[in-house]
Amino acid sequence: SGGGVEKIKGLWQDVLMQNSTPEPMDPSKVFCPNSMCSARGQSGKGNIVIHDRKRQRYRCKACKATFSARRGTMLEGLRKPVDLIVIVVTLLTYGCPIQAIVHAFGLDERTVADWRDRAGIHCHQVHQELVEQGQLDLMHVQADEIRVKGCKMMAWMGLAMMVSTRLWLGGVVQLSRDRGLADRLMSQVRRCAACLRPLLVLTDGWSAYPGSIRRAFREKVKQTAGVGRACLQVWPQLHIGTVIKRTEKKRVVEITRKMASGLLAQAEHLLMQSQGGSVLNTAFIERLNATFRERKARLTRKSRHAARRLQALETGMYLIGCSYNFCFAHHELSKAKHWGMACTPAMASGLTDHVWSVGELLTYKLAPPPWVEPSRRGPPRKRPI
Repeated sequence: SGGGVEKIKGLWQDVLMQNSTPEPMDPSKVFCPNSMCSARGQSGKGNIVIHDRKRQRYRCKACKATFSARRGTMLEGLRKPVDLIVIVVTLLTYGCPIQAIVHAFGLDERTVADWRDRAGIHCHQVHQELVEQGQLDLMHVQADEIRVKGCKMMAWMGLAMMVSTRLWLGGVVQLSRDRGLADRLMSQVRRCAACLRPLLVLTDGWSAYPGSIRRAFREKVKQTAGVGRACLQVWPQLHIGTVIKRTEKKRVVEITRKMASGLLAQAEHLLMQSQGGSVLNTAFIERLNATFRERKARLTRKSRHAARRLQALETGMYLIGCSYNFCFAHHELSKAKHWGMACTPAMASGLTDHVWSVGELLTYKLAPPPWVEPSRRGPPRKRPI
């Protein structure tokens, strides 16, 4: 009944008011977010002091600027209780409909959608800072695409993962399934990879993948001494495999496995090292696709939740993928034959040492970009005679 819902909302507000105690302030763990400060991004240097405990603000002694304790996090600029925001975003990562959250917590639908987009943008930045700069020995990568039905549009979402640790490496959302999608996806994978390591990349039968993989995984090599340009050469230990499935009446009747580049013997050796099976397959990325479909209704094959904006698709993808990497223990990795304890893909990859909470992910402080000297404007300087 309506009275029961209002009573639940009132009790929930009382619980939030009781739990909304300010967090302790520790200046030694905070850095200055001012991009023009000489001490930007440096923590534990003694340049940060507490400016106002009531408003949770710090002050940098180097640039004299004050900033909020929420600066550089998803919570920056929001006035709602932190516990409420974290619970709502946690429900969104598990695929809870926005209408259910609105009905349960008495929030506006636009507020919940804004929190989802803000959390997705923050997770994108966390992914760029931690995963894409991890310099990982990928060893075995699988890539695939998801066809997304939209309102008066059809979108495609490309995903890639590291098989040995089940780490989601990135994704791309765009309207067309063309060479640009494969190039952008493989560029993301390349940014995560350590240079010139043995690598096996397995995909489906889409013809754009082999060329995009070769373009992404190549380095400049100087072949002649003296003056001259260096040429781009593909990694010598790069192996590309394709798995083509033929279906009849929605059943797989034939699987064709072939190498588009590299040696089959070396590919099978990398498969054994990464524990990715005994034959060429795309089972792991298809299982990851199922996780994304489960947690985002717009990705399911038969759904009434049609996508309307590419930005919402992309932010939702990064929210689900980043929480999958850092916040949720992977069932297979947690078994005794792997780690024997609760383990996330980020822990298995050496990016973190514990399972993050969703609140820890949303409050992860992003360092400001390094300062770049601006280019000089005006007429060129006169050279001395």
